[in-house]
Amino acid sequence: MRYLYSLLLGLSLAACSQAPDSANASKTAAAVPARITVTDDLGRTVSIPSRPKRVMALAASMTEMLFAVADTSTIIARTQACDYPAAALRKPKVSSYPVDFETIVGMHPDVVFTIEGMTSAADAARLQQLGVPVYYQRYRRVEDIFRGLRDLGRLLGREAQAQHLTDSLRRELASLPATAGPKPRTLAITWLDPIYAYGRNTLFTDKVRLAGGQNALQDSFPQPYPALTREYILKLNPDVLIGGRFGKLDSTFFRMYPELRRIKAYQTRQVYPVDGDLMARPSPRVVESVRELHRLLHPTT
Repeated sequence: MRYLYSLLLGLSLAACSQAPDSANASKTAAAVPARITVTDDLGRTVSIPSRPKRVMALAASMTEMLFAVADTSTIIARTQACDYPAAALRKPKVSSYPVDFETIVGMHPDVVFTIEGMTSAADAARLQQLGVPVYYQRYRRVEDIFRGLRDLGRLLGREAQAQHLTDSLRRELASLPATAGPKPRTLAITWLDPIYAYGRNTLFTDKVRLAGGQNALQDSFPQPYPALTREYILKLNPDVLIGGRFGKLDSTFFRMYPELRRIKAYQTRQVYPVDGDLMARPSPRVVESVRELHRLLHPTT
């Protein structure tokens, strides 16, 4: 009987000593909501898990953003255009254009990330109707990419990783050599026939500014990549033309539009190719893109 009493007393004391920890654990669990409501860069309200475990992107640049910030084991897929970093190629592939709704829904992502202009509002609405939250990011300046990385860190519980990355990118940007003198007026074309170019309301404008130049397109167009007439380009008379090697464009672009051989960029042979992915993708490699532009615009710096 005395033994039984001692045993019961011991169990009672053990239960008492464990009760506060159990209560604290329950209280901590209750403090973390299962879902949170956030506002994306387009002003859309999106409900996502507070701790997403399965994420993916519908833009190659956003896939790069995820691999730079997220726990890569949580990234469940890539699109047909995603080829960087190399680890992305090991993920299952889904179509982003046209959007493969069936495969995406079957993968049960907690949230799908994309960028403005890449995924249509109708496709995003359809995914949301199917139970898949879609979160948009928008970039107009290089700083917007840094902010986007920090936002991803906040949403994915990777704030420290995102902050470390953005701090490092800012240091790299600040280390570019200073430039003096005129800022070369730079026209960046994306298509030859018809002629399309990077408009003023694109990320290119800020990148070329940071590289010590300026977008030759000073007018604002409704389209981010406006079609330009030959007369308009002659009027712009850019100092630098981005879009391909001089020899190649001389036998294609300038052969189609021989009057454009009068622009300063042709006369001084300041016609250059750039890395297409660096130029087109708003990603953590944006500083590499700025560095490339800086090297082209200021070769002696």
